[in-house]
Amino acid sequence: MSPNVLRWFSLVALLWLQSINGTNLSFPAYSSQLKEFLSISQFKLNYLSFASDAGKVLGFISGIAAIHLPLPLVLLAGGSLGFAGYGLQYLCIVKKMFTLSFYQIWGLSFLAGNSICWINTACFIVAITGFPLNRQVAVGITASYQALSGKIYTDIVHTFFYSSQREAASGYLLLSSLVPLACCLVTAPMLMREAKAMSFSSRDVNVGFIFLFVVTIATGIYSVATSLLPVPAVLALIGIVLFLLAPLAIPSGVRLEELMSSTRSQQKVYNLEAPIEEDQKKEEEVDEKAIVGVREEVEWTKLWKRLDFWIYFGLYLFGPTVGIVFMNNLGQISESRGCAATSSLVALSSSFGFFGRLLPSLLDYFLSRNRYMPSSPVSMAVSLVAMVASFLLLLIDSDIALYVSTGMIGVFSGALTSLSVTMTAELFGTKHFGVNHNIVVGSIPIGSFAFGLFAAKVYRDGAALDGRFDGKCFGMYCFQTTLIFWGMLCSVATVLATVLYLRNRKFYSQKL
Repeated sequence: MSPNVLRWFSLVALLWLQSINGTNLSFPAYSSQLKEFLSISQFKLNYLSFASDAGKVLGFISGIAAIHLPLPLVLLAGGSLGFAGYGLQYLCIVKKMFTLSFYQIWGLSFLAGNSICWINTACFIVAITGFPLNRQVAVGITASYQALSGKIYTDIVHTFFYSSQREAASGYLLLSSLVPLACCLVTAPMLMREAKAMSFSSRDVNVGFIFLFVVTIATGIYSVATSLLPVPAVLALIGIVLFLLAPLAIPSGVRLEELMSSTRSQQKVYNLEAPIEEDQKKEEEVDEKAIVGVREEVEWTKLWKRLDFWIYFGLYLFGPTVGIVFMNNLGQISESRGCAATSSLVALSSSFGFFGRLLPSLLDYFLSRNRYMPSSPVSMAVSLVAMVASFLLLLIDSDIALYVSTGMIGVFSGALTSLSVTMTAELFGTKHFGVNHNIVVGSIPIGSFAFGLFAAKVYRDGAALDGRFDGKCFGMYCFQTTLIFWGMLCSVATVLATVLYLRNRKFYSQKL
């Protein structure tokens, strides 16, 4: 198999991996049932949601491992950690095979959260090195599929496990344990780390990405439609599987074209063929020199000396992290407002998050050549302003406002996640990207704990006002103060994004 075909097979493998790697996105769908099964308070439930995010604190280990180990091994390590983290919870909580303390369950959630970092690291490195001239496009498309995870797991649970709420919760735990490991085993042989010494045919890339955009957009529209309309879960699931298989047409088409080209070249005279090979080498050289958009290479041990790093770290802490904290609390937000369709909200947020992560790639691919594409910090600032508006809209006591705001937060938090991957590479280079980005993502557990703890306190105080002893709060006031606080944090992140742009505006002007 030629390197070019393998490169596209690797990209398809990344789509599959990311589509099942967002196991934490389905947590809101069964968090209320988990709270009842374990007989824990809202504070302890917040600690469990924080545990998954806390696993990202050690995410930098996966980046270091990727420097020294083959990427398939990094991938399989991630699948194995998730298998242990969720699998042991399933055997303990659902099957009652043994008893674990709350702190032990917390540790398993931490392990499961760390597994996501290993799979992400392998995926991002393959996307960046496999398509160096189109890394925003490759990263954005593959990262967008991770937002589908909540939708995919919800459809599977509704198809096979939804006879009762308890069985639904057990289904999420079982699937989160088995599906990522199985997908890692299938895709590990398909990963290609390096794209050196190969021809980058601009025609192949353009045709491949345009086809992939069409399939991806169609997948997102289908996902949103089946989240909003009363479509049987089994039909929704079959459709998603077919859409996930559709990108295989790209490497198959490239392979067919290579076979046809090989047949034609055999009919040519050797002297006529030589200039073609020479031109191909020149094309490779030009393409290698065209790999731009990185200011400098910064080793991960020197990040803390950079002011840009601390500004960027704060930006991620007060921006994308707040969107994650909102998702962690979506089940309780929905319940407190009297909306019973929590799983539908999770699927809706997942589907719109899919478009949000894809949006930067679409804009970069079609607008960057015309110099209309805003820089990454500016795009992040715009997304953060929209996040502030979304939290303010949530203050309206209406199911419509809840659905619209959830969709908006899904879109713009997804866009922030996609943009952050590219901005890490722009600010600190690609050589140490695996470690550097995981250090930036380390802000997630800090925000998840602090901002989630604040939400739990406001929720508990609201339950006390109702005079309830079961710890449940009902009413708009349960999260009203929290929503205002989250909106203020996003406002701070907007200022930090602006500062980051002003400090690097010369670099971004040259990049354009």
